[in-house]
Amino acid sequence: MSHSRRISTLVGVAALLLTASACSGLGRSTVGMLTFRGHDSPVELSYSNTLVVGCHKIGIPKGATHVQNNTLVDIVLYRTPDCQKTDKADGIYVATTLSNVTAPVSLPWRSFSVIH
Repeated sequence: MSHSRRISTLVGVAALLLTASACSGLGRSTVGMLTFRGHDSPVELSYSNTLVVGCHKIGIPKGATHVQNNTLVDIVLYRTPDCQKTDKADGIYVATTLSNVTAPVSLPWRSFSVIH
């Protein structure tokens, strides 16, 4: 095999490996459970194996006021349904294996995103 053929083969293999490793994270999901509850509600809503990309709406009609993050990743909670920060509603960071409760006069959480 000639020298230029070997170099071409190595470059091709390297490009293939880089492409495969760059796309491998697209289907990743959280490990563990995120649990949400509304104000003074006994009903809990749990999410498991949530994709690590994108914005996720919290499926509680009036929003969540309590969260328990029992996943291996950190999350950011938002008071808007589309993970947008506003002047009055910045994202709230909740690290892995921690919980958070809203203040009585604050708005509930409507969505979350995963930090990966």
